[in-house]
Amino acid sequence: MQFYAEPVKQEEHDMADTLIAYFSRAGENYFGGAMRYVKEGNTEIVCNLINDLIEADRFKIEMKNPYSPVYMTCIEEAKKDLQSNARPELESCPDDIDSYKTIILAYPNYWGTMPMAVVTFLEKYDFSGRTILPLCTNEGSGMGTSLQDIRKYAPDASLGSGLSITGSQAANSGETLKRWLSANGLM
Repeated sequence: MQFYAEPVKQEEHDMADTLIAYFSRAGENYFGGAMRYVKEGNTEIVCNLINDLIEADRFKIEMKNPYSPVYMTCIEEAKKDLQSNARPELESCPDDIDSYKTIILAYPNYWGTMPMAVVTFLEKYDFSGRTILPLCTNEGSGMGTSLQDIRKYAPDASLGSGLSITGSQAANSGETLKRWLSANGLM
């Protein structure tokens, strides 16, 4: 478990004003040196645990043309999107985020940062007056440059402490999530 940046201090926080926005991918995934097929992506597993701990709305960031379920093909598609600075079209988006004070932004580490679909999501909204809490699942690569990239694509947001979770340990991250949520005033 690693926290990044400073935790957000919030005296009183209405749990109903939190959004969990996440990108997650099922299919063939990499787990500590081996490939394995999963029906639910690691990031979604973590978001389910968060949803069990706090009251929050959820939004899954889904691409209109999803990456391949085959891991090696997926990472090449993601690399191409990153290199071309693509903005993959999303299946849908919330009409607005006006009622949310805090956005838990969860994503896997793709090529040292967040998937470009997350950038599409970030650029759609004005995050002024909102706090983004980044959560990145990975198999040892940490947050990469995603914190700097979130600052770039949502410059008016306050950035709370980020959390890096080893994807293959996602199902066992409950205590870590409790500490992180508590440190950021959500529990």
